[in-house]
Amino acid sequence: MQEKDIPAFVQSVVDLGCNICAVGHFGYVFGDADLPPAQCEAIQPQLRLIDETYGKRDHLMAEIIAYLRSIGRYIEVPVVPAN
Repeated sequence: MQEKDIPAFVQSVVDLGCNICAVGHFGYVFGDADLPPAQCEAIQPQLRLIDETYGKRDHLMAEIIAYLRSIGRYIEVPVVPAN
């Protein structure tokens, strides 16, 4: 996957009904587990196809997170101070 593919990748996941979002500044989730079990199971082949279509994306983690945050798809993670 290339950086220019990020918007299309995100839209492909959203089109399946998955709430893809950044988690803080350190990761992102597809949100497919939030779907009813039958729907989650039904979209798994389509998620695999998206994965095959766009290929490896670990090297773009920061860019994907930044894009998701820029379009309002993120969850803030509270920082808990160490004692």
